[in-house]
Amino acid sequence: MRKYLIVTITVLSILFSCKNEDKTTVDKTKKAMDYASLVYPHLDTENSRWFFFSSACRPFGMVNLSPDNEIDGAWGSGYRYKTDTIKGFSHIHGWQISGVSVMPVTLSDANTKTVFKDFYSKFSHDNETVTPGYHSLKLQRYDIKTELTSTTRVGFHKYTFPENTKNAVLFNLNTILGPSDNAQGELRQISDTEFAGSVVATPTHRRPQEFKVFFRVSLDIPVTELQKDEATGNYLMHFKDLENPLLMKVAISYTSEENANLNLKTELPHWDFEAVVKDSKDHWNSLLSRIKVEGNTEKQQRRFYTDLWHALQGRRIINDVNGAYPDNTGGKFKIGQLPLDASGKPKFNHYNSDALWGAQWTLNTLWGLAYPDIYEEFAMSFLQYYKDGGLVPRGPSGGNYTYVMTGTPATPFFVSAIQKGILKENIEAIYNALKKNHVEGGIMEKAGYEHKTNIGGGLDFYMEKGFVPHPNPKGKFGGHQDGAGLTLEYAYQDWVLAQLALKLNKTEDYEYFLKRSKNYGKLLNDEGWMQAKNVDGKMQVDYSPYTYEEGFIESNGAQSTWFVPHDYDGLAELMGGKDKAVNKLNTQFEQAEQLNFTSGTSHASELHPEYRKIPINYGNQPSIQTAFIFNKLGRPDLTHYWSRQVASKVFGGLAPSTGYNGDEDQGLMGSLAVLIKIGLFQVNGGTEENPEYQIGSPIFDKVTIQLHPEYYSGKTLEIQSVDNSSSNVFIKEASFNNEDLPKFNVSHKSLTNGGVLKLEMTGTK
Repeated sequence: MRKYLIVTITVLSILFSCKNEDKTTVDKTKKAMDYASLVYPHLDTENSRWFFFSSACRPFGMVNLSPDNEIDGAWGSGYRYKTDTIKGFSHIHGWQISGVSVMPVTLSDANTKTVFKDFYSKFSHDNETVTPGYHSLKLQRYDIKTELTSTTRVGFHKYTFPENTKNAVLFNLNTILGPSDNAQGELRQISDTEFAGSVVATPTHRRPQEFKVFFRVSLDIPVTELQKDEATGNYLMHFKDLENPLLMKVAISYTSEENANLNLKTELPHWDFEAVVKDSKDHWNSLLSRIKVEGNTEKQQRRFYTDLWHALQGRRIINDVNGAYPDNTGGKFKIGQLPLDASGKPKFNHYNSDALWGAQWTLNTLWGLAYPDIYEEFAMSFLQYYKDGGLVPRGPSGGNYTYVMTGTPATPFFVSAIQKGILKENIEAIYNALKKNHVEGGIMEKAGYEHKTNIGGGLDFYMEKGFVPHPNPKGKFGGHQDGAGLTLEYAYQDWVLAQLALKLNKTEDYEYFLKRSKNYGKLLNDEGWMQAKNVDGKMQVDYSPYTYEEGFIESNGAQSTWFVPHDYDGLAELMGGKDKAVNKLNTQFEQAEQLNFTSGTSHASELHPEYRKIPINYGNQPSIQTAFIFNKLGRPDLTHYWSRQVASKVFGGLAPSTGYNGDEDQGLMGSLAVLIKIGLFQVNGGTEENPEYQIGSPIFDKVTIQLHPEYYSGKTLEIQSVDNSSSNVFIKEASFNNEDLPKFNVSHKSLTNGGVLKLEMTGTK
């Protein structure tokens, strides 16, 4: 018998008037549910990458403080659950940036001369506590209890040293940390408790310019000596007679030491460590509480809030409290300035972000429904890049373009926000900015990480021939130059831009981009699979749709055949009708189920090549919409069935060894898991007029979403699943506010007006 955990609480009251995290306030007069305590931060940490795990941080915080036990490389580094050695506590775990690693130590005659190089320490999970905004563990080598928390821009450390020891804090400023080397580290003493410094994050092939991190350090106990080691360039702060725990603040800035100090003084003027821990928990709860789930098991509720936690971090703020930010979009570094409101605070935050590749099926829907305030300021940040550098980015790092992944995924991100009424001003200007990426000189021309040329994206071939050839006959210019995958992506994004052109009565543009959106049909072969063409328009002989990256980006032809989010009716017609399309896709799901719907981690797919041949992969972005395609093809029962299977087998685990079974790109897969579990999805990314949601099979009896009053007229959206269980996965009847929904879809305007989506569940089709 399934154990139900019914959460009966008074939901945290949130004052939604904020447009960024600095203004989030909480009504503390009401008893609040501690959603943060349900989060399981160790999820999938055996397989994590540099920016995957950030424990002692705020939502989207500039500081994302956490321990590191693997530091070499962007992949397989940061916090790795099975590695038992702590190598430092660093403050930045971002997309292509890292920095400011520190380590408390005790000194003796044996290590005084070696401590600059030999300072790592074992630890045990038995002496570790991790919750959102707080991380504590004991360094076994030194018997030091370490505790970490933070504000948005300031890391706060608490170190309890053993009695009768010589104590110090090492600043390991010249070391590899994740994606890049930290070099040219400097630390300067201002007083016996105040220090300032900087470190350079050296260039990577994704972020070609160096990136400087400034920091300011404040301690509650005087430093007796600051020692520099010439061989390593690192520093050691010595302390005397520590009878109480040492408290240390480390504020960062990407613009100047002065702004690092301003961040420190503004955000953390006091020394109450426990108050910051509590405030951080309140901050997390204010966002996590926007979606309340009831029913199912405690384990599944914990997994849900862990998924939601992932959806609200990863992409990091890069501006100071005064709105200053690093602008590296030009040839030289300069300090940019965000617009300020009447009180002198930034109107929005500026962000560092991995690609929006796949966001049309994740962030567009989740943020658009429950977090429109975050959605709006994130869009405004991307427009700031356009104002500075002339292009809306795919995934910026360090205030610069990285050209990560392919196409122009910002187009559906923006158009969805416009269609949902989140962005209401300057739509004409936004259209022009987006259109620039779809023509010569825009970001579609660039392959992944193509910094100095505009050839690898094959846009010239696409505009001339209607497809991008594979291989590109002009050569190799970047990453992901997979012609068939590029063609499919461009066709979808062209359709999305056409919807905005239609909204603005740009008839000529609408017809032009709508025609380009049909280019996907040029790649469908006689067997009904998408297949790459060479420059002469010929398809290869002996083609297998299960061969990985045979013209497709991080996928195979079987997965990418369904990358036509804008026209499944047209795709089905080309395949011979909806029945044939449904049977084809259903067979792929039956085959993929044998491999649990994922290709697994990169390590797993290398050991077991059959995983890369999987026909549907929920471990990476290219085919994560597929369960909801059935609904578009007239078979909602198969959407209900397969989405529930994916929720269980891919996103049901709660352990360090499992969680996302692939690549969790800064909250994308966490967002996907949330959407599947609440039973709402948007196959085309919510980009048509009055966007439509496809209804899936929720895993909870009741879901309550708080609707933001500054954006939507409704107060709450409630999803009731009557007679829900692990076997009752099919929806017999669906209604919204007592109006039947026979096609199992519902509009965005209806949902955000508030009300009850009622689903009668059954065990049979």
